[in-house]
Amino acid sequence: MSEPITQFQAGELTVQVHSGTAEMGQAAAERAAAVLRDAVARTGRARAVFATGNSQFAFVQALRSQDVPWDRVTAFHLDEYVGIDAGHPASFRRWIRERIEEPLGPAKVHYIEGDAPDAEAECRRYEDLLRAEPLDLVCMGIGENGHIAFNEPHEADFDDQRLARVITLTPASRAQQVGEGHFPDDAAVPATAISLTVPALLSAAQVLVCTPDRRKAAAVAAALNDEISPACPATVLRRAGHATLFLDPESAGQLEVPVG
Repeated sequence: MSEPITQFQAGELTVQVHSGTAEMGQAAAERAAAVLRDAVARTGRARAVFATGNSQFAFVQALRSQDVPWDRVTAFHLDEYVGIDAGHPASFRRWIRERIEEPLGPAKVHYIEGDAPDAEAECRRYEDLLRAEPLDLVCMGIGENGHIAFNEPHEADFDDQRLARVITLTPASRAQQVGEGHFPDDAAVPATAISLTVPALLSAAQVLVCTPDRRKAAAVAAALNDEISPACPATVLRRAGHATLFLDPESAGQLEVPVG
């Protein structure tokens, strides 16, 4: 069992700081596996939403060694760019296929079809899948600008009646995708994406938020200290007593807590 070096509450949110990125990923994977096992034991199945991107590498790597009845797990993902196909190097469908579906073998993966001819219709299709049964687990991160999924600053709706919608990416989000090596320049990043909404993210029984790296330190500090508002969408996590934020010392670097 991976133990944090520091744990505290930020509002209703539990925050854990681990000794390194690998340890953070291990702790989150252990928790995720326990949630999935419990759901299967109770209901015979589990439904989980997974994030993509560099911040999730340690988590999904550690998840491979966990005891999970994957043949009873249905997987979803947070978002997908509008207009790119599933084989594109930056496609979130490709990320999920290579790092969740192929190595772990869940019973079913429901993909957001970013290249569907009608993005609004695709949102409605995905919403129907999400509404079919309760979600047991959402695994996500926090973006450099404080977004969660692609719910962007000043645009995120904490009371959205939708579960998925088309989002316009901010310049900061597009720059982050370039900085992480997913696109050669800002112009290559799609302008819009299909994203789960804030209420969809928080609808799961458990929400695990993996956010390592120095690049995320300012966003983490804002999420835990700023006024709860759409100006920093991640601040809403402080209202989520069923959520845990997993940090490494670098992402916790701007917090006024001991981190080892």
